Amino acid sequence: MKSSKDIAQLLDEPACEHNKKEKSGCAKPKPGATAGGCAFDGAQIALLPIADVAHIVHGPIACAGSSWDNRGTRSSGSQLYRIGMTTDLTEQDIVMGRSEKRLFHAIKQAIDTYAPPAVFIYNTCVPALVGDDIDAICKTSAERWGIPVVPIDAAGFYGTKNLGNRIAGDAMVNHVVGTREPDPLPPGLEQPGFRIHDVNLVGEYNIAGEFWHVLPLLDEMGLRVLCTLSGDARFREVQTMHKAEVNMMVCSKAMVNVARKLNKAYGTPWFEGSFYGITDTSQALRDFARVINDPELTQRTEAIIAREEARIQAALAPWKTRLKGKRVLLFTGGVKSWSVISALQDLGMVVVATGTKKSTEEDKARIRELMGEDTLMIEDGSPRALLKVVRDYKADILIAGGRNMYTALKAKIPFLDINQEREFGYAGYQGMLELVRQLALTLESPVWNAVRQPPPWKQFAAESLTVNHDEMIAQVANHG
Repeated sequence: MKSSKDIAQLLDEPACEHNKKEKSGCAKPKPGATAGGCAFDGAQIALLPIADVAHIVHGPIACAGSSWDNRGTRSSGSQLYRIGMTTDLTEQDIVMGRSEKRLFHAIKQAIDTYAPPAVFIYNTCVPALVGDDIDAICKTSAERWGIPVVPIDAAGFYGTKNLGNRIAGDAMVNHVVGTREPDPLPPGLEQPGFRIHDVNLVGEYNIAGEFWHVLPLLDEMGLRVLCTLSGDARFREVQTMHKAEVNMMVCSKAMVNVARKLNKAYGTPWFEGSFYGITDTSQALRDFARVINDPELTQRTEAIIAREEARIQAALAPWKTRLKGKRVLLFTGGVKSWSVISALQDLGMVVVATGTKKSTEEDKARIRELMGEDTLMIEDGSPRALLKVVRDYKADILIAGGRNMYTALKAKIPFLDINQEREFGYAGYQGMLELVRQLALTLESPVWNAVRQPPPWKQFAAESLTVNHDEMIAQVANHG
């Protein structure tokens, strides 16, 4: 079980600019404050995309049921990550002291049934409270069966989902990274003027397969992605992260501790970037070339950017005329609170306000840079507050997470899901085409004109009242 000192270290990130200021840039989560998800939930959703690992939840079955498969992450191969595994602890297991034994047998069953390259064990509140020693069980199991068994001590009451993300990242750095060397490059792949560089992406989850829009560009540049932590990742890839020349931090709020620790332990430089929107995608590619500092890579990168920007601008031209000037209320958080703004501005749309509930001070600074100092930032995501902003700022569409969908639909406002439950990938140049298509389908749907008309029964009632009123006047006149 983690001590208060361990948790405090995870919350303190000296690599973040806003943490160097006298006043902390963002509120630190407190243990037990589980609004928006608990630490266990954050740890599991951060690591579940490692597709070939057996993920075992050590706790009551409700923990596994509440957190499993709640991100639309995709895998290009193994589907083992989609099998929910749990020790399913009951009151009898706790009273009789059988919980550690159940975990040991669960590890054996997972190895015998699926032969995974590794097993991840997620601690939850109940075994943490009764004092199960999952570190010892994992060590014993690894020695007995000869495969890595990794403890992820992220009991829910430790704190928020964000803390769980960081605990998961710590577990990878402490137990997995550096335990294997990367595979050698195939012979003949490197040629004069074309050197291959190894890179990592941290905080990229391949939601709806969107990273597959970007990967071909990195391949063409000559960048070998050793690992994406953790979208479409494999255990053997996570083991080699220490050999990358540069790390790109895709979601700083989730796993900045990973980039910081890899920089401290292996000297790996890192930068923060986004693949949402034309401008930010091009900047991310340039940042790879800038940090690696290979003139030939820089030349290739600029040629690819020029070609792709010309192609995508031509493809977007007919769509942009339909969307230009449309007003958007964006309610999300973290990296998307500013990166999606850039994508929408590339389309000529106007972002009237953005949500910053899960954003750091650095995220907010980027928002002000994009939208101006007087931009409206929303902390309150209640239906009343969102609908007030829509009404006051005359927003044409609400772009937010799935939990806000019914608020928008009940108010007859077009809605587009931007968070992890979505079915469409919006990253990279190709993702912009999907984003603009979904925006147009949402805004131009004929359903909005239909639902905003008075319902038929009200129209019929109004007509009936008019007829009865005219008849009554006629009768009065005749009687007179």
